[in-house]
Amino acid sequence: MISRRQFFQRSLQATGSSLLLTSLNGCKPADAGYTGGLQGPNAKLGHMLRSMKFEPPRVTLKVPIVIVGGGASGLSAARYLRKFTSDFTLLELGDEPGGNAASGRNAVSAYPWGAHYLPLPDSHDTELLDFLKEAKVITGYERGLPVYNEYYLCFDPKERLYIHNYWQEGLVPREGVPAADRDQIERFLALMNDYKAKKGSDGRDAFAIPLELSSRDPDLLSLDRISMAQFLTDHQFTSAYLKWYVAYCCADDYGTSLADTSAWAGIHYFCSRKGKAANTAPDTVLTWPEGNHWLIRQLQQSVQPNIRTQCLVYAVEPRADHVEILLFDAAAHATQRIIAQKAIMATPQFVNQRLLTPAVRPLRHEAFEYSPWMVANVTLRDNLSHRHGESLCWDNVIYGSESLGYVNATQQQVRVDNGEHVLTYYKPLTGTDALATRRDAYQRTHDQWKEMVLRDLKQPHPGIEKSIRELNTWVWGHGMIRPSPGFIWGDDRATAARPVNNGIYFAHSDISGMSIFEEAFYRGYTAAQQALHQL
Repeated sequence: MISRRQFFQRSLQATGSSLLLTSLNGCKPADAGYTGGLQGPNAKLGHMLRSMKFEPPRVTLKVPIVIVGGGASGLSAARYLRKFTSDFTLLELGDEPGGNAASGRNAVSAYPWGAHYLPLPDSHDTELLDFLKEAKVITGYERGLPVYNEYYLCFDPKERLYIHNYWQEGLVPREGVPAADRDQIERFLALMNDYKAKKGSDGRDAFAIPLELSSRDPDLLSLDRISMAQFLTDHQFTSAYLKWYVAYCCADDYGTSLADTSAWAGIHYFCSRKGKAANTAPDTVLTWPEGNHWLIRQLQQSVQPNIRTQCLVYAVEPRADHVEILLFDAAAHATQRIIAQKAIMATPQFVNQRLLTPAVRPLRHEAFEYSPWMVANVTLRDNLSHRHGESLCWDNVIYGSESLGYVNATQQQVRVDNGEHVLTYYKPLTGTDALATRRDAYQRTHDQWKEMVLRDLKQPHPGIEKSIRELNTWVWGHGMIRPSPGFIWGDDRATAARPVNNGIYFAHSDISGMSIFEEAFYRGYTAAQQALHQL
């Protein structure tokens, strides 16, 4: 038997490909120049919500159930409804569904513009496991454990960290780290393992996915009232190396700093994922060149006839025995009214506040804050300079950087390596004032973002600009909900999840307080269950 890593290395060697240890050499042109620009979702239609200048609808339709929003949660709701009925409609603002799980493609590879991986789901998340089996991500079961399709498991080598001018294997800082700091890191990881195994007095896991399955023990919920920064201080974790690593993890899942992340959410990052498989290690992730947009396409397949795109919903009004939905159909350039028995709102709260009046749904919308993000896709015509240590991995992180580093979008391709790669670079904008940070992000030009990206990448890869063929950037103004101290187990999130008049149900991942695929999927199918039950 050989390891998966050895298999792929030998496969590449057998086809005569070069290993990813090749350095940039003097045979390349000094600077061939490259293309690119600032991309992003088309916001023009969405911004019409601010003007609210719509003609009275001339057409009225009747549909039993309407889903507003075609991201992961909306598509999850649609998939669940499709098991029982085909009589529903999903209204999506964009040209295609997907939300933050967008992707792009060029001659080298597909690549993500948003979420890019899915950890192995826990065994109790049966609906998600069923979906993965439908999508042939799970090919069967052995000894009660799922067998995952090898092509969708992240290929080795998986992750590395550039620290002290060396690429070390793994993301926990170890290379050149003083003994006292290593001791603190080991103590922190041991504490996280204790929390991971911990059960509450109610028999639930202390930290679980979906989040609603977590224990409600008061001593655990009290962690939500302090920040992750405070938690580290309270436990005498002072190491700069450890603080950087934990800050990286908070930024990775939440787009927040240590001070702006609830300690409960910060610990949840380390302790909630407990998936197992028959054919891979528990910490393996599922990933595709285009990231989670691959999952979106699988969700979309069975419900495509029920999807209407380029539809701007501008009002949702509950009535005594139905829900009235007003929309602008951009393709037909006409307003319409839909009379529905039930509506599922798979839209974030900053959108819902414009669709539902305060009298219908009193909610402190200011409690819902969203982290902006910048994502760049960098297409290379040559192999990356290697420097010292671990060769190019799927996930590549730079110690001390405010970015999350880059993912090698071509890692999942079994192909002859001709040096061409697409690197997807992620930068969460973690300023405490999310509104000011968002405004600043929208004002930056592509050249300014490009300069920021190159300044970061040139630390481990000097001269990388000589190898770039194309560099594009994308800004997500409301990339992820922020699990700020007090938000996860506070009243605002609980209020946002409650149905209105047993006719309007809420499904977006922001009512979980975490923008991860598992939570969006869970919120979608549970809202669909509620709607069907009342129907």
